[in-house]
Amino acid sequence: MSDIQQQEKRADEVVEDDDDEPDEWDQRIFSTGCAAPALATVQPNNNNNNTHLKPTQPTHHPQPTPQRSLTDSLQQPPPHLSENEKQVDWTRSFHGLSSHPFTPDQASILQQEILPDDIEIKPDGIIYLPEIKYRRILNRAFGPGGWGLAPRGETIVTGKVVTREYGLVAGGRLISIARGEQQYFDPDGIPTATEGCKSNALMRCCKDLGIASELWDPRFIKRFLRDHGREMMVEHATTRKRRKHFMRRDDEIRFPWKEVSGAGGPAAGVGGGANGVGGFVKR
Repeated sequence: MSDIQQQEKRADEVVEDDDDEPDEWDQRIFSTGCAAPALATVQPNNNNNNTHLKPTQPTHHPQPTPQRSLTDSLQQPPPHLSENEKQVDWTRSFHGLSSHPFTPDQASILQQEILPDDIEIKPDGIIYLPEIKYRRILNRAFGPGGWGLAPRGETIVTGKVVTREYGLVAGGRLISIARGEQQYFDPDGIPTATEGCKSNALMRCCKDLGIASELWDPRFIKRFLRDHGREMMVEHATTRKRRKHFMRRDDEIRFPWKEVSGAGGPAAGVGGGANGVGGFVKR
């Protein structure tokens, strides 16, 4: 083969190889985005000489789950009932308020004198009735399911306090309205504070029924602290900090506090209502 024939053969091979490369027109099409992307890739099969098309799966990146604040939806007001609803909308109704008195048996249960063993004393000298005992009295008077607390407004969450208004309903009629409140120290404690706010509103509503009314009587407070209370000076086991401490005579001081010898005596300081709400009395 002559040199001229060899050069022509090499030129033909170069032309065939160039056919696989995109020319200027192809590059313009690709730059406009009109060219379709490759939908399949060719993978060889080791068992035979045939090739199979395997679709390319798009890569999905999971979206991070947004964190929901505990205060979300707390500002939403209660839902409003439609005009066709036959039940009472307790969010704004005063249905049955003071329509008729309770039966003598119910009134006797509600106004029954509180036993001294049911009353507790806080470390600051405030006497109170645990909220579960209010519920027991209501269950005895109206039966389980015969009473309930209906929210009458939205839950208000401030920087330190959760508050909401509730209405006590018994026997299908409104009995009393009160606003509950509860402090919290961390946003994670808002659900617990919301439950405490409800219990606080229940205690305040029960005042209108005469339940545990002694806890707001100054003379009863002083007499109870004198007969069943104890005042002492205690010291923190770690910080050595001292403070005045009130407790029932039949209770014991708990760690990390310990009593300082020679500082004990009958309680004669202050008193108050249930859950720390009520009048203060000083001797």
